[in-house]
Amino acid sequence: MGLHEIRAEIVPEELDRVESVLLESGLDRWTLQEDAVAKRAWVVGVFENAMEAGAGWGQLRSRMGDAQVGAPVLRELADCDWRESYKAHFKAWHFGRLHWIPVWERGSSTVPAGEKVLWLDPGLAFGTGNHETTRLCVERLVALAEGKAAEGRVIDAGCGSGILALSAALLGFREIAGFDNDPEAIQVSNQNAALNELGGRVHFFTGDLQSGLDGRTGSVVLANIQADILMRFAPELISAVEPGGTLVLSGILAVEVARVRSAFHALNPSWISDSRVLGEWCDLTLFRPAG
Repeated sequence: MGLHEIRAEIVPEELDRVESVLLESGLDRWTLQEDAVAKRAWVVGVFENAMEAGAGWGQLRSRMGDAQVGAPVLRELADCDWRESYKAHFKAWHFGRLHWIPVWERGSSTVPAGEKVLWLDPGLAFGTGNHETTRLCVERLVALAEGKAAEGRVIDAGCGSGILALSAALLGFREIAGFDNDPEAIQVSNQNAALNELGGRVHFFTGDLQSGLDGRTGSVVLANIQADILMRFAPELISAVEPGGTLVLSGILAVEVARVRSAFHALNPSWISDSRVLGEWCDLTLFRPAG
């Protein structure tokens, strides 16, 4: 039995609103598609079977409130259909000396001498780097690698496709762990590690923010997760950061960052923080004192 796609048309003016719903709720089976010429847009989900698709639509529709959305259309996908569907949303990009390129462009892409490339096939997992929240995390990681000379352990909490953890490996960090509560994300992460001949360089495993961080600490801890989850697990995230280390948080709407900052500073007022805005999204980076 093949995968199933469920698709519903939305008015283009609702794109930002629906995107916020997807990111804030962690419903990562869904993407947005837009035809700028025809001025049409759709929310599209891919699921293992028709029953999961129906349940997923019910969950999403309830979260979208009064958003103007058409009736959903369900269809079974041939293998080539769903592969082409997600490929359309992943474009090559780079920051500093690191490039992120779809693996299907391997034969047609040129990377400057001395620079690194991470070939990616995200499958159904979240994390191509094309979204602002991932870019904010990746750019912080590149800067930290240059400043810390890639020293210390890295933890990628909620690793998705493995893009952050595998980027850390390419940047020279030696001890890296990545976890996600979705077993499929772990499978995709390991596949992407193999694509880049990084098998064994990153320890990927299934876990949530309690079990995944239990007994683990890092000099760089990355968490690209929606704001309410970050605040709920602030004690666990803070405890995972070693003295002199850095906690990089993303998945935060710019209008939410003050609230997230307050939640973390209430637990550790001596930590210095910094944030940047990209589009309507924001990161929050906290630096733990060395002493």
